[in-house]
Amino acid sequence: MSPTSRYATCAGYEIHYLEWGAPDAPVVIAWHGLARTARDMDELAAHLAPRYRVICPDTIGRGLSQWARAPEAEYCLSFYARIAADLFDQLAIESAHWVGTSMGGAVGTVCASGLFEPQLKGRIRSLLLNDNAPRLADAALERIKAYAGHPPSFGSVRELEAFFRQVYQPYGWLSDSQWRRLTESSTRRLPDGRVTPHYDPAMVQQFTHHTNDYLIWDHYDALDIPVLCLRGVDSDLVLREVTAEMLTRGPGARGQAQVVEVPGCGHAPALNVPEHYALVDGLLARAA
Repeated sequence: MSPTSRYATCAGYEIHYLEWGAPDAPVVIAWHGLARTARDMDELAAHLAPRYRVICPDTIGRGLSQWARAPEAEYCLSFYARIAADLFDQLAIESAHWVGTSMGGAVGTVCASGLFEPQLKGRIRSLLLNDNAPRLADAALERIKAYAGHPPSFGSVRELEAFFRQVYQPYGWLSDSQWRRLTESSTRRLPDGRVTPHYDPAMVQQFTHHTNDYLIWDHYDALDIPVLCLRGVDSDLVLREVTAEMLTRGPGARGQAQVVEVPGCGHAPALNVPEHYALVDGLLARAA
C-alpha cells in the first residue's frame, strides 16, 4: 500500500502530510522527530494502514512543509500544537491515536493535555512516546542544540547517507533500501550544489528562545489516556529515573502508563520491525 501526498494550510503555513489507509478508518497520527520527516513513519504506517487511517505530517520547517517566518516564536511546542489542532479540524478528525518519535511524542503530549489547545482535549485516545518523556537529559539536549543549528553539507548524496548511517545508528536495524530512502527523503541541495539535511536550521531556536520547552510534566500530569513510553535501552535522552517517575504521577498514578525498554536501540527506535509493531498494536488494542 502506498500513501497519498497532501497539503493543508495550518496556522497560516503550508503543511505537507502523507495519508495512508481508508478515509473512514480509525485515525492514527504518526509524528516524526526533531530533524526528521514524515517518511520516517513509512514502515509503521504501511503496517497499520489495512486497519487505520494514518496521517504523517512534516512539521513546519521540515521536509516539504513551509519554513517559519518568525522562527524564534514559531519553532516551539505550543505552535506545533496549534498546527496539529488546525490539521485535526481540516481533516475532520474527531479523535485519533498518537504515535510520536522524540519531538513528535512531546507534540502529542501537549496536544493531548489540552493546555495549549483546549479543543484537542479528549480527542487523543492514546499516546505512544517513542523515546520521549516529560523531562529530557540536559546533556543530550545540549548535544542536539550543538548540531541541529549547523547541519553539515556534503559533495554527494552517498556521503550524506554515510553521515546519516553514523548519526542515526541508535535507530537500530534498517535495511540498505531503508537507509537510502531515509537519505533521499531528507536531502536538499544548497545553492552551491552541495547536499544537506532537509530542514530549516533556524528550528534550533526552539532551544535558545524556549529553553524549557521540553519540560512538560504539567502536560503529562493532565493526561487521562493510555500512555506507552518506549525507551531505547541505550538512550541518552530519556533517563530511567524519569521513566520511573512517569509511572508514579499523571496517567502512571492512574494505572494508564507503561514503560518498555527496546533492545538494540538508543535514541530512537525506528519502529520498522515486527517487534516494534507489536508494541504499537498492543497500545492501540488497549485503547480501543
